[in-house]
Amino acid sequence: MRENKYRTTYCGDLTEKEVGKEVKVAGWVENIRDHGGVIFVDVRDQYGTVQVVSNEDDFFKGISRESCVMLTGTVRQRSEDDYNPRIKTGTIEILAKTIDVLGKSHHVLPFEVMTSHEVSEDVRLKYRYLDLRNPRVKENIVFRSQVIDFLRDFMKSEGFLEIQTPILTSSSPEGARDFLVPSRKFHGKFYALPQAPQQFKQLLMCSGFDKYFQIAPCFRDEDARNDRIYGEFYQLDFEMCFAEEDDVLNLGEKLFYETFNKFSDKLITKLPFPRISYKEAMLKYGTDKPDLRNPLVIIDLTDVFEDTAFKPFRNVVVRGIKVDDLASKSNSWFNEVVDFAKSIGMPGIGYITMQEDGTFKGPIDKFLSDEERDNLISRAGLKEGSVLFFIADRKYAASLAGQIRDELGRKLNLLDDNRFEFCIVNDFPMYQWNEELEKWDFMHNPFSMPKNDFTALKDTPENILAYQFDFVCNGIEIASGAVRNHDLEIMKQCFAIAGYDEEEIARRFKALYTAFGYGAPPHAGMAPGIDRMLMMLKDTKSIRDTIAFPLQASGADALMDSPSEVDEKQLREVHIKIREQNVTNVKNTTD
Repeated sequence: MRENKYRTTYCGDLTEKEVGKEVKVAGWVENIRDHGGVIFVDVRDQYGTVQVVSNEDDFFKGISRESCVMLTGTVRQRSEDDYNPRIKTGTIEILAKTIDVLGKSHHVLPFEVMTSHEVSEDVRLKYRYLDLRNPRVKENIVFRSQVIDFLRDFMKSEGFLEIQTPILTSSSPEGARDFLVPSRKFHGKFYALPQAPQQFKQLLMCSGFDKYFQIAPCFRDEDARNDRIYGEFYQLDFEMCFAEEDDVLNLGEKLFYETFNKFSDKLITKLPFPRISYKEAMLKYGTDKPDLRNPLVIIDLTDVFEDTAFKPFRNVVVRGIKVDDLASKSNSWFNEVVDFAKSIGMPGIGYITMQEDGTFKGPIDKFLSDEERDNLISRAGLKEGSVLFFIADRKYAASLAGQIRDELGRKLNLLDDNRFEFCIVNDFPMYQWNEELEKWDFMHNPFSMPKNDFTALKDTPENILAYQFDFVCNGIEIASGAVRNHDLEIMKQCFAIAGYDEEEIARRFKALYTAFGYGAPPHAGMAPGIDRMLMMLKDTKSIRDTIAFPLQASGADALMDSPSEVDEKQLREVHIKIREQNVTNVKNTTD
């Protein structure tokens, strides 16, 4: 480091080589200990902690914990009995000569800094600057910087050019609510914060750039959850010109494999990652984000019960999940599975157990025909001790079975925490039916290319597949991408199915609509989620643990008191008037 008036070295960089030397350090007072009249002070900076002692009785008088101090002194060896193996500088200490308080801590601490990770998240985020002094918390942010540096170097080594795209842009229907920014200069009009740099990266391809990337901030007004922060998140956004789907998938495999290998000691799926169609994923795992650490597979049993006498299985979709060697489980264990099924909206869950003599045990058995029993044995591969769970529903059998599979995986401890199991889910449907509006909507990215181009668009919308894909790890989607639509005529037909006429396309996507008329190249790309990658690599329970100043789960920011009211002058400048909410008091009555 460069010496200056505040320090000649970092607290954590001191070693036994400096014994006998005079040094100057600066940092925060982590702890003050009185050992029989001898005062010991621990001083901490980003790089570590060092113990400081003085021969003067009142040397540290008036010093409070978490005050920012600068001190000079001589490095000396500790006695072996006083070694502290928990810190890097545990064999040495500084015999202080001078001390200056650079910033006094005047307040009672809201929590102990060194154990801040044990405090409620809302309190931690309110005093985030104190929380981040905790080395354990700070390390997550240092780690974030290291991973992003690696990602940047990786992309540049693959020939990608880093380009920034605008933050203030136009509203675009990309699947989530926009954050709107009122314009002062253009009365009644609004900017939008980008949900992703989708249109800009496609325009860069139309501009003749071959490979683009950026660490892109994205803004979506979506509710928070453990793997998604409210408001703002970051992704490694990249796009490739003259690229096919395999070009992006191969690069994505290499990116994830090298990143997770470098920053984790866990076992990682060998290349190439398994590729699973959306249809297969929904059938076998009940989700388009399958956790492949779980060996349980969902079986389609609908045709087995096509002519069944058992009414709950008649004219519905029936799925089964077989678990071997489960017959010895207690009734209470099975009751917990039934209770979970009820918690996700099922009336309960039926199951049968294969007995030693080849017969079934369970309340459903008496409703089954011999032919159905034989078909279940062969279809599910049942053997002695096997239990077959049934999930039946007209609309939601797939997703309900997926949730039951996940719960069984958790209850049976089938998920190995020391493995990263990757897969690629592709061949997503282009459209999905919106029952509320009675129309077809884009299922994912509206700018994706349909498979088979014009030929596909002649089929019914439910059968049209897209060149869309997700990278999934341990049941979490960590990247999404597609081959983009670059053909104006195909674009018009795709949007027409979703209810957009050409005039609306030209208005809402003016730049792309126009650019595609000037010779747009085929292009494809994807966007790994940086925050989710970090959450998985650090094995944290919340994505907010990897972000320096995250919003609370509610979307509020207690640190900056945001969102906040603004004064009338600011509102007038952007031509906005706040309407008072009409609250109608309804008197409750009982018959």
